[in-house]
Amino acid sequence: MTVDDKSLVPPITDLEARGVRVAAKTEEGDVWLLQGDSLAAMDALIEAYPDGCFPMIFADPPYLLSNGGITCRAGEMVSVKKGDWDKSQGLELDHAFTRDWLSRCQKLLTKNGTIWVSGTRHIIHTIGFTMMELGFKMLNDIVWEKPNPPPNLSCRYFVHSTETVLWAAKSDKSRHHFNYDEMRSENGGKQMKSVWRFLPPSKAEKEHGKHPTQKPVDLLRRCIAASTNPGDLIFDPFAGSSTTGVAAKRLDRKYWGCESEEEYIELSKRRLGLT
Repeated sequence: MTVDDKSLVPPITDLEARGVRVAAKTEEGDVWLLQGDSLAAMDALIEAYPDGCFPMIFADPPYLLSNGGITCRAGEMVSVKKGDWDKSQGLELDHAFTRDWLSRCQKLLTKNGTIWVSGTRHIIHTIGFTMMELGFKMLNDIVWEKPNPPPNLSCRYFVHSTETVLWAAKSDKSRHHFNYDEMRSENGGKQMKSVWRFLPPSKAEKEHGKHPTQKPVDLLRRCIAASTNPGDLIFDPFAGSSTTGVAAKRLDRKYWGCESEEEYIELSKRRLGLT
């Protein structure tokens, strides 16, 4: 079975054997939502599709910043703790985990496929180094500028107002896809630069519930529109609230997402219309 096969589906039996279940899917089969450990899910997918099956992967891994710090939200001081899944385990273990999931993503990409990975200073350097270790072809480092970031309450640092999104191809031999004309048209007829300005998710994007690391749909829409064609299959190993899936559906792409937390599975189902 190849990525072009219309009957492409997750290997349900192999997934279940690894403790991963199908939480929801559309009748058309263009959206599949998996619940369980992302590494286990990717192992099953690699066995089923050893030559890769995804033209694009978007990964928004844990930023590992839940370290007892504080931030400002709605004018109030609040903890930055997002959950136990967001705690650093130390440099060596953090790097090992990054290598574990990135190496699996690399195997799951088609030969010309690309991956987008978001992060802040807490993890983005580890991710970039690991990508080079594994032989990805680095294409761009996108700076997502946030026009209204929360103030720095300690007054000892510059205000944190950006995140980085790394774009890379599977290998140096990849002939990656780039919708240059579409991006140029979107940018008023000029070549699009690597600094993108987007507001955080709006209230409308959180009408079904909130995820602590939710990305704006417009950011995902641009990544998908830039590097895929209609009908392409996109994978997100850390689905969260499935913003990747929301953007993919709007652009007539297919989506498989994996998320471990029941709360966010239910949120994803609501956002994707799977309830």
